[in-house]
Amino acid sequence: MPSFSKYLPKPEESTVLLIDGDLYAYRACAAAEEEIDWGDDVWSLATDLRQAKEIFEEFIKNTCDHLRVDTYVVCLSDSGNFRKAIDPSYKGGRKKLRKPVGYAEFLKWIEDTYWWFREPLLEADDLLGIISTAPGHKTIMVSDDKDLRSVPGKLYRPMSEELVTISQADADKWFYTQTLTGDVTDGYAGCPTVGAKTAEKLLDKSPTWNTVVNAYQKQKLGADHAVQQARLARILRYQDWDAEAGSVKLWEPGHA
Repeated sequence: MPSFSKYLPKPEESTVLLIDGDLYAYRACAAAEEEIDWGDDVWSLATDLRQAKEIFEEFIKNTCDHLRVDTYVVCLSDSGNFRKAIDPSYKGGRKKLRKPVGYAEFLKWIEDTYWWFREPLLEADDLLGIISTAPGHKTIMVSDDKDLRSVPGKLYRPMSEELVTISQADADKWFYTQTLTGDVTDGYAGCPTVGAKTAEKLLDKSPTWNTVVNAYQKQKLGADHAVQQARLARILRYQDWDAEAGSVKLWEPGHA
């Protein structure tokens, strides 16, 4: 089991909600941020953290009430990221994106207030993926991030109030889709000229790794490049994590 699983309730005790803390902390702070006009062309930004905390608390309460689950953990990203060793430019574009005022202090409040997890070099998505696919616990991932569609298990999407069960076949297909299309926000390109519609057409016909490699080879790119893009796209699952060493086992073709 992952190193943090010892803190989870036993399987017979309860279902655990795995909250995407990065996403909802950001949204709470952004919603509570406002521009202030001091006159004489002087403006500033300020965040009412009391309001942000109320927004976050209300989100947690509404989610628990809707799913009828009262046990949850907030998953947070580490400042380091193992994907940067695969490609140093990973998420490089996000350095230009400003976090809401008070965001760092808000995360400290979450750590002082809630049951939370963070692991070195992992993103919050990876924690959701590892814990959700680990044997022996009942969990529901809570996130509106489309990347979580690549993880088998139960996923609740609060914006649409949609609770879905993702099969391994569907998760693998979405993983291959992301490997082909890339993600501009995360800073990896995927396969040139392959967009969402092309990827869907290719994978509907044959949802296999060979399909992915063939698409790359048509663009004069080898299997090694396809593997690199896959490792950037991969949201970690239980089998991708070495609990004893506390390290990532990079995805290889042929692995589930």
